[in-house]
Amino acid sequence: MRLGLWAPLPHTIRPEPVVTEALRELGTPGLGLPVDRSFAFVLDVVRRAEELGFDITLVAERWVARDLEAWVVSSALAVLTHRIQIMTAVHPGIVSPQVVAKMGASLDRLSGGRFAVNVVPGRRSGEFDFYGNGSWLSDTAARYRRMDEFIAVMTGLWTQERLDYDGAFYKVENGALATRVMQQPRPPVFAASGAEAGKDIIARQCDTWFISHEPGLAAYPSNIRKIATDIDDMRRRAAGHGRTLGFGLSTHVICADTREAAEEQAAALDAIPEANVVAKALGAGLVGTPETIARRIRRYEDLGIDCLMLQFHPMMEGLETFAERIMPLLR
Repeated sequence: MRLGLWAPLPHTIRPEPVVTEALRELGTPGLGLPVDRSFAFVLDVVRRAEELGFDITLVAERWVARDLEAWVVSSALAVLTHRIQIMTAVHPGIVSPQVVAKMGASLDRLSGGRFAVNVVPGRRSGEFDFYGNGSWLSDTAARYRRMDEFIAVMTGLWTQERLDYDGAFYKVENGALATRVMQQPRPPVFAASGAEAGKDIIARQCDTWFISHEPGLAAYPSNIRKIATDIDDMRRRAAGHGRTLGFGLSTHVICADTREAAEEQAAALDAIPEANVVAKALGAGLVGTPETIARRIRRYEDLGIDCLMLQFHPMMEGLETFAERIMPLLR
């Protein structure tokens, strides 16, 4: 089981004092010297995760938020960390796959072969219309076709000396990427989708599928049954293309001395209206005592989950607790 951590950019985690102050500085010209507070926090947390044995960090893209841009943050992390893998999110339709192939190859080299990409079809129309110059597609099927073509062009440029591609959204004639990736045959591609079209794309073209689950701690029993079924389904889809898939799970972790105390914290989190969807991801059930959480993680591993992408609150305190009280039980 690989352990991953959400890089704590402001709009990807539950608010805490350092993040609230960072947001104020990010929106105020001239504030933040000598080092941007939001990046300093991300760097401290990711470096500590690396020291504690975490394997991967996800740098989410929030175009319409005040967060720093994901690929810029990833590039800085690449040269300021040593072992942890850096997964950067990208939205097909805002940046072209040719540009992402070039940036990905560059980041793969800056990091010494530690780059991965998370392809996100997107759901915020304002992001696409402003940053993609009117590129929002209201037709869901069209968004997935664009995602499919995007991955094909991006990975094709990484793996082929010359690429010709004639799609509805992207066309490449005798294309070549002069800067080659370090990882062979290419950097890994992660994606999440619960739609049939999205799952078919992931089965054909991606390496790891992030499994979705219903929100709320009460949904844990039904979620784990559905996750088992979904993994079997995706394994069959991938096998139909002669491929195998990895499986990831993104969730918030709440560890306490007693089940009651942990569940009280979970209820308090669910009651916070400004907490985002990721911060409220309690449906995977990693809430309780260290023993309960470790037991549930092992159960997920038995089902086929091979990568957890975790969040805590407060981030640094929760990270330390997880490393001290849960990781030894997993070993």
